[in-house]
Amino acid sequence: MRTSSVRRTALAASAAALALLVTACGGSGDDQDKGDEGKGKPASTTSAAAPAKTLTAAELEKAALAQSDVKSGKVATKLPASDDIAVEKVETEDAACLPLAHAQAGVAQGEPAASVKRSWTGEPVKPSADTKPEDALVAALNLEKMLINLASYEGDGAEQAVKGLVAAAEKCAGGFKATVVGEPMNVEKVATTDAPEGGDEGAAFTLTVAADEGVKAPAKIVVVRKGATVVTFSAVNLASMATGKDFEVPADVVAAQVGKLG
Repeated sequence: MRTSSVRRTALAASAAALALLVTACGGSGDDQDKGDEGKGKPASTTSAAAPAKTLTAAELEKAALAQSDVKSGKVATKLPASDDIAVEKVETEDAACLPLAHAQAGVAQGEPAASVKRSWTGEPVKPSADTKPEDALVAALNLEKMLINLASYEGDGAEQAVKGLVAAAEKCAGGFKATVVGEPMNVEKVATTDAPEGGDEGAAFTLTVAADEGVKAPAKIVVVRKGATVVTFSAVNLASMATGKDFEVPADVVAAQVGKLG
């Protein structure tokens, strides 16, 4: 779910939304600057207990989000090629920023023993009959889409994965340039935000991405570690990709997935 691809999806949807009112995408506040000043901080409640179990691919499949786990939206267990991005298709000019680019593209950190992917797409709220056409279009696109990656590691790989993301956010706070499946992505800044609840440790980041027509659009990353497993959520809002306005990561979906890790 590259930001450039999502923006093209949003713009393409704009042409048809007045007739269809966009019911799905990808098969997937106020001005963001007010909430992204880096006031948040990652949470780390690492335990010194016995080594956590490394999950197999089959075990991760059972632990991954399913349609029955959420009250709204659509869970995809098989991602389209545009969302299922291979690690070698993600590059950054500064290697220190690569963990963030991987997370944004739904790619696992490092070398996990096993990993699986899911996506979740929200549902637009149907506007009232007297809503202006331009407002109806924005409302139709006002939905979130998340790529979800579950990765399990041997040794301290899970802890290092989270540590690497936190370090990348600090080093690349001023932004970075990346290429995802051959398409350029210009991140103008990275802000660390409030960490999610649940799990053994977690962190959250907002990437401000330069989109078309001068728009600076938010893209969100949430990461939670539970034992030897790391789950990463990469979220965008289709309307935000066109307007630059901030949005909230669906906390209930994050909680549902984290809850399945035990």
